Amino acid sequence: MAEQFPHEGEHRPASSEKDLQREVAELQNQSATAARLFDIRRIIGGLFVLYGVIVTIAGLTASDADIDKAVGVNINLWTGLGMLILGLLFLLWLKLRPTEPPEVTEEDVREQK
Repeated sequence: MAEQFPHEGEHRPASSEKDLQREVAELQNQSATAARLFDIRRIIGGLFVLYGVIVTIAGLTASDADIDKAVGVNINLWTGLGMLILGLLFLLWLKLRPTEPPEVTEEDVREQK
């Protein structure tokens, strides 16, 4: 049988109050972890860094024929460096302004049960 919480204004036993506070704290921790893990800035920044490294390596190993095709500009090198910078800016933004986790209320805990 599910535990029944008293209505507004009624007294709740101390152990039940402590259990509820513990559950709220656990849900807040889980919510914060999920919010940080699935932040879109992490995914976009990571992909730009990964592709930036690949394209930069392609630019560093470009032959003279490849550079001549781009009218003397090592386009892979410059594009790769741009992608690296953009990806690092996304990751820096994530570090400087982390995602705020949503607030967990007692009502949310009751709905979870």
